[in-house]
Amino acid sequence: MPWICLFIAGIFEIIWSFAMKQSHGFTKLAPSVVTITTMMASFWLLAIAMRTIPLGTAYIIWTGIGAVGAFVIGALFLAEPLSTLRVIAAALIVSGLVLMKISS
Repeated sequence: MPWICLFIAGIFEIIWSFAMKQSHGFTKLAPSVVTITTMMASFWLLAIAMRTIPLGTAYIIWTGIGAVGAFVIGALFLAEPLSTLRVIAAALIVSGLVLMKISS
């Protein structure tokens, strides 16, 4: 159950980062509300996961899911640039996440 909470917390992190971009500096109400709501849900689920998952493991996986997810969403929906080095960097983050999970 803690790993499921951690994964969902990471998904919420992707959502709030995208919504924050769409809020244009919290000047648009709906994306601002989505940002704050999903941010709170993400932190709450992270806290639940941290009851049993070590701090370093939980935090790095949570941020990694958010970072790679935001990278993918940015490329797919915001036309952010995809370069070879950026893709390699994202792949290295994913490989680090897998290694962290295996070591736990």
